[in-house]
Amino acid sequence: MTIAEPTITPLIVPTSIDDDTAAEFRAYGELNRQICDEQVGLPGLALEAAQVLPGWQDDTDSLDRGFVARVDGEIVGMVTISFAQEEEANAGEIDMLVPEAHWGHGIENALLARAEEEARSRGRTVLQLWSLHRPEETERMLVPRTGWGRVPATPLSDLAESAGYTLEQVERNSEFDLRSDPALLRTALAEANAHAGSEYRIVEWMLPTPPELRPAYAGILARLSTDSPSGEMDFVAEVWDADRVARRDGRIADSGRVVSVAAVQHVPTGDIVAYNELLIGTDHTGVTHQYGTLVSKDHRGHRLGTIVKCANLLRWQALMPESPVVSTFNAEENRPMLSINEKIGFRPVSYAGGWQKKL
Repeated sequence: MTIAEPTITPLIVPTSIDDDTAAEFRAYGELNRQICDEQVGLPGLALEAAQVLPGWQDDTDSLDRGFVARVDGEIVGMVTISFAQEEEANAGEIDMLVPEAHWGHGIENALLARAEEEARSRGRTVLQLWSLHRPEETERMLVPRTGWGRVPATPLSDLAESAGYTLEQVERNSEFDLRSDPALLRTALAEANAHAGSEYRIVEWMLPTPPELRPAYAGILARLSTDSPSGEMDFVAEVWDADRVARRDGRIADSGRVVSVAAVQHVPTGDIVAYNELLIGTDHTGVTHQYGTLVSKDHRGHRLGTIVKCANLLRWQALMPESPVVSTFNAEENRPMLSINEKIGFRPVSYAGGWQKKL
């Protein structure tokens, strides 16, 4: 292996995606798309640079840092690392972006070392990294510590293993064909509503969240970090309130993204106890991303997951008729949610491995 000695510099975060200083950040978006295409043939998994820029500009809830590797002036890779801002947060989440043409020359090792150095400098004691995998069987399959799912070894998983990371969890990436017949969704929704009964009602809105719903919505968003299956991954319990919901809505609006929310409200208490979010960028012919989906632990068993998923998919088919598919990730051990997905027509298209290293 030829060892390259890249020059590594901080990724410049511009004030606008059209600024003279935005070339690196635009390259970051293009590289992210290239990596998703090379690794699993799904470039649409990556958000455009303009869509993620507002999140990089606002460090209130999450701090993002990136580093750019160059050899002879050419960008040959990047790495980013995100830090939750809660006081109890221990982890830094790394995203490695080195294309096939430059992999294996030491660039990925140098970038990983730089990201780990950044995490240590910020007092983090846990490092996390996600790898993408095609839905195929190979000679060397990797099983996470949860025991759920398996993924084929890749150059990135080899790097993670060699650097002392452990495969903790596997997530399934599934797609739903938005051009499919909605009859199945309507039937599943009607049956789930009948099962849930009169104590629950559907509430729908487009972001920004109505002010009167922000406190209740903050409550269910906070549960996503604690109620979702995560194996031994060290995820901090996120702190949400109405102000954080408003900040998040503002960042999404600034990025030009469109978000539809379908939620279930518990009538006796007014609490939002289940929700589903669908999101798309400025190109409405592109992939739709499902963001948060959760049913509160205290209200499971009433088919609320089916209600929010089906209601939002039906709404989205009318809102975004040009978008071909919805893409979502679910932990392999999250059998209840995967069962819903399978029943209404989602199919697996790739997998992700969650790696963790404790310092």
